[in-house]
Amino acid sequence: MTRHSRTMIRAAVAAALLLATSAQAAVIGQMTPAPPLTRERLADIPAGERAAWSSYLDRSEAARRLNAAETTNGPPPTSGDAAASMPLSKPARWYATPEARHIADVIVSFQSPAGGWGKNAPRTAVRQPGQPFSAEKDYVGTLDNDATVTELRFLARVITAGGEAPYRDSFVRGVRWLLAAQYPNGGWPQVWPLVGGYHDAVTFNDDAMVAALSLLGDIAKGQGDYAFAAPALRADAEAAWRRGLAALLKSQVVRDGRPTGWPQQADAVTLAPVGARNFEPAALASAESAGILAYLITAFPTPPPEVAHAIGGGVTWLRGAAIADKAWRAPAPGEARRLVDQPGAAPLWARYYDLATGRPIFGDRDRTIHDDVHDLSAERRNGYAWFTTAPAKVLKAYGR
Repeated sequence: MTRHSRTMIRAAVAAALLLATSAQAAVIGQMTPAPPLTRERLADIPAGERAAWSSYLDRSEAARRLNAAETTNGPPPTSGDAAASMPLSKPARWYATPEARHIADVIVSFQSPAGGWGKNAPRTAVRQPGQPFSAEKDYVGTLDNDATVTELRFLARVITAGGEAPYRDSFVRGVRWLLAAQYPNGGWPQVWPLVGGYHDAVTFNDDAMVAALSLLGDIAKGQGDYAFAAPALRADAEAAWRRGLAALLKSQVVRDGRPTGWPQQADAVTLAPVGARNFEPAALASAESAGILAYLITAFPTPPPEVAHAIGGGVTWLRGAAIADKAWRAPAPGEARRLVDQPGAAPLWARYYDLATGRPIFGDRDRTIHDDVHDLSAERRNGYAWFTTAPAKVLKAYGR
């Protein structure tokens, strides 16, 4: 049997499983919120590792006090697409222009006292005294929605184009924030200083951890936009990158002795899959897995054995999880989105797959977990990306 034939059979089996569950739809579980990282949890950590975790919590609390020391009772910044306001694909000479310098000035002005940046605030107007550092109060220093990493990459381009000392100082502070936020096990929370809840979980959602690893890897090489980085910073970046890579590989879910995909979030301490928002259960996540695999394939043209094993397992899982001859669309204006038969449609992947059975699962706001997307409330069915085609690009790039 050829590889193509096996792939098609797996896709057909996945589609059949989805149809079977649709015929006998049920609430199959209840989402459990992710536990925050607290001092009480230190008792569950091996004695030899507790000092590092206790020091981490001390560092987080100190950073929180630093952020709180500055008055921020003014109007919040305008909310919007922050990443779009910091273009990273302009010609190198553009980053020496007044327009680019203005954006860099805005970036520096919104850097929190702890060194990170908030999300969802376009970098168009310089922060005013007393203005909050983030458009959302729980995200004063985050990797969510491309935050912090985008600011740092933009600053690097301006520095390389001849930017002055304030940009360099801001860049170094931002990288030090990223290093300080890294857990002792190598992962990163979504928000730092820690704010509790699922924000404390190691976050793969929206490529947060991949973005951090990619940036640190580039700094460690000290080439191109990062040639200005001092040797000590490069060395620290490389050490953090290695710890992060180890955490990434450890977070891959192993089922029946074989590596599969990755969750959307992992527990801060154990790196086991955990849930996030009420409708985001602990599960294998296809889009996040595709993003991780894309990074590993690109970062390691000739991967070491452990990375090659992770890539091979992840690609095999994605191929087998594809849903064939289905489309996710609204049949008519005003009607709810539905998964419908469409022979010859491009393969789809469910966003989440059950950790035990490998079948697609779907969450609702009341924390119920369903085996049929059509059983969700209309608000959640229509308001969330339950299916994706993202893995197709990765499988094509892998080429075998």
